[in-house]
Amino acid sequence: MFIETEGTPNPATLKFLPGQDVMGAGTADFANADSAGRSPLATAIFALPGVARVFLGGDFITVTKSDELGWASLRPQVLGVIMEHFVAGLPVIEGEDDATAEDVSPEDAEVVAQIKELLDTRVRPAVASDGGDIVFRGYRDGVVRLHMQGACSGCPSSSATLKHGIENMLRHYVPEVTSVEQVLA
Repeated sequence: MFIETEGTPNPATLKFLPGQDVMGAGTADFANADSAGRSPLATAIFALPGVARVFLGGDFITVTKSDELGWASLRPQVLGVIMEHFVAGLPVIEGEDDATAEDVSPEDAEVVAQIKELLDTRVRPAVASDGGDIVFRGYRDGVVRLHMQGACSGCPSSSATLKHGIENMLRHYVPEVTSVEQVLA
């Protein structure tokens, strides 16, 4: 098994590409070891010293390290854990995800559908190429609430991405949108 790695805009995060489906459809973001219980893969990666966050995408895994450790020592360990996991044929996720409710008024359904379509077709593919994801969390009074995951979570350029990229695009295509806010959980 050959696993490629790519840098991301977040210097603390590397993207690992195992050459096969990881999640297929959907994503899973684990902000710490305690939250990774339903993923044997994320649990194994968190067992390594210096791992701060694990994100599972369609065909990639992003790992965020703590400040104490350098990638020179952590990268080969993460590669080994990923390889062992897939060679053993273990599941990536066990059980169902506890979906977070969206904060949306029923009368905003048409606007929300437009927002989600733009996010799915224009934003999420670009963000996935950087090792992350953006999840829609709500829309009220012109404000779109988004949660950034994976390499995007904690990235120094995430605020600029939200305000100058996503907010401008949404305001252009959906006049009802006045601003975009980041939701941390």
